[in-house]
Amino acid sequence: MASNIDVRIAQLSDLEALDTLENEAFQGDRMSRRSLRHAIKAETSVMLVAYENEALQGYALVHFFKGRAHARLYSLAVSKNARGKGVGSLLLTQSEKHAAKHGCISLRLEVSEWNEAAIALYKKLGYRTFGSYQNYYEDTSNAVRMHKRIRAFDDKSKLLKVPYVGQRTPFTCGPASLLMVCAANDENADVSLEYELDVWREATTIYMTSGHGGCHPTGLALAAKRRGFDAEVWLNDDQPLFLDGVRDELKKTVLAACHNKFLKESAAEGVQVHGQPMTVLDLKQAVDGGQWVIVLISTYRFDGKKAPHWVVVTGYDEQHIYVHDPDFEEDIALVECQYVPLLITDFEKMSKFGRSQLRAAVLVSKANAE
Repeated sequence: MASNIDVRIAQLSDLEALDTLENEAFQGDRMSRRSLRHAIKAETSVMLVAYENEALQGYALVHFFKGRAHARLYSLAVSKNARGKGVGSLLLTQSEKHAAKHGCISLRLEVSEWNEAAIALYKKLGYRTFGSYQNYYEDTSNAVRMHKRIRAFDDKSKLLKVPYVGQRTPFTCGPASLLMVCAANDENADVSLEYELDVWREATTIYMTSGHGGCHPTGLALAAKRRGFDAEVWLNDDQPLFLDGVRDELKKTVLAACHNKFLKESAAEGVQVHGQPMTVLDLKQAVDGGQWVIVLISTYRFDGKKAPHWVVVTGYDEQHIYVHDPDFEEDIALVECQYVPLLITDFEKMSKFGRSQLRAAVLVSKANAE
């Protein structure tokens, strides 16, 4: 039915027709003319347009994100005159192809729970639901989150239900990660900024190469233990951590003192420290057992900076590890920081930090869990 439809990448000459279609297709949550223009020109997006006899019948807008293995279908619109002709299916299929060419392994989208026709179309084309957002749209309707594997169709992912908590300072990725675990265990858990800072004060190394210190793995484990969890540390280095690049002797002394204090406290409070790294198999077994793993990674593959960063593992499949990344940017939707799929080969590289190839993970479970 869509044999006469021509799909191509949008140009600025399409802007007028796109603006008209946007206002026709959506009652609320519309893209402004300025946003449409930006989408056409942006290198981090692809906008596809579908024409029939020189008349615009629909468009699809896909966003890409640095360091992310998934793309996001931000918007899909079809003219009223073209509905039932297969335009939406064609645009979606072409969007998947462009995302795959961009190196993505999955395409995600959000759709109003009231848009039954769109949900039916997505399901027909292989999309599956993996979450929702309350009061997401202007009309207060909830968003159904759906995704599809576009480069590996044997989707057998195992995902944990973990509420997202973003870090509110540049140095509290560890505390924010632990707060996500707390929220996963108890939906009424305190995830306030004050509590986030409390955890940081307990777990901080005080210094880093520059700026405020981050969190020591045993410091995070102790913070978890003191909040009613069982916690273990997996660590491949018994020397003071995070000394790579630190030249100031006072900082080195403080970092070493913090390291030694955390080890003494972990021994006294029953936090086991394994003298080896956690393997991918160990991680998968933890997820299967309903446990949570907070992993230290290097941010180099995300932002080009070699900074230590804590993330929460939220699932896995045959090819990927999924994480919640507490670091978010104001111009990127929070949905892009959740269940981020990382190829296992990439994850194994990212989970080695610094010249010493430091590997650290904190395994958290409910107290007295079998």
